[in-house]
Amino acid sequence: MTGTAHTTGTDLLVVGGGPAGCAAAVMAASVGMRSLLLEARPELCGRLRYVRSLENVLGGFASGPDLAASAAADVARAEGCRVELGARVVRLDVRGDRVVAVLESGASYTAAHAVVATGTGPLGPADTGWLHDPGGLAGAPLWEADPAAHEGRTVLVLGADRPLGTLLRAAPAARVRFLVAHPPADGYKTAEVRPDPRVELVSVRRVVLEGARRGVAARITTAAGDALRWTADAAYLNIGSAPVLLPGDLVPDSTGYCPPDRQHPRVHVAGDLRSARAQRIMTAMGSGGEAALRAYYALRGVPDRPE
Repeated sequence: MTGTAHTTGTDLLVVGGGPAGCAAAVMAASVGMRSLLLEARPELCGRLRYVRSLENVLGGFASGPDLAASAAADVARAEGCRVELGARVVRLDVRGDRVVAVLESGASYTAAHAVVATGTGPLGPADTGWLHDPGGLAGAPLWEADPAAHEGRTVLVLGADRPLGTLLRAAPAARVRFLVAHPPADGYKTAEVRPDPRVELVSVRRVVLEGARRGVAARITTAAGDALRWTADAAYLNIGSAPVLLPGDLVPDSTGYCPPDRQHPRVHVAGDLRSARAQRIMTAMGSGGEAALRAYYALRGVPDRPE
């Protein structure tokens, strides 16, 4: 399969199998398009399965795993949609009237149009100017944390991004102390979690992680210039995310995101990859369906703005 280009019977490539990509595949099937969904993970909606509480989606879904299972089932029923899991796309190019997706394996697939829904990935300490973790003690992103595993313990949270509020809502009775160190720029994000008595917030200028007799320690210089030392049983990263870009013909803006109106007419961007301002499950799914419709109308020569 390595080095082989596959072109037969596909109108639309969908790169990314999160909520936006799944919605694109289902929409494409509903209008008779033949699609191929390429997802790097071993399952669809992999990150959604860690979201323990949902409050902003239709359909009565109370948790991410429930919605993920439903989305995967909808894709499985979508006529004309093929799915390849474990298919990591490493490059996307427009070549004439075709879009080519090159996989890590060396294989490639082509279609007339592509929906790109690669979303975002978590930032690491090296992406910040304030967090220093020479021993790699910070561990996993916060959205992977299980509060039940830390019952009665102290957790150090590095950054004040939205997953903290989601975790607190999902585990209202969990007896966990959360020590949250965040840069001043994240201060506006703390309003949601500040009233929770389990949370202690500090605005920081610098944090250095080091080993401790029990868990992890943090040497902190606060935004006011004070020195603190916190110890915790575990530490998690919660410093935000960055768009997952593909080399080739995607066009990012100055922030690294890919606005739909800047892309080649055969490349349709959906989901969190579009911008940092609308990163919600509902908006991702809607944009996935819209992106597939744009490809459908383009294939039939229907202009975006009818005259």
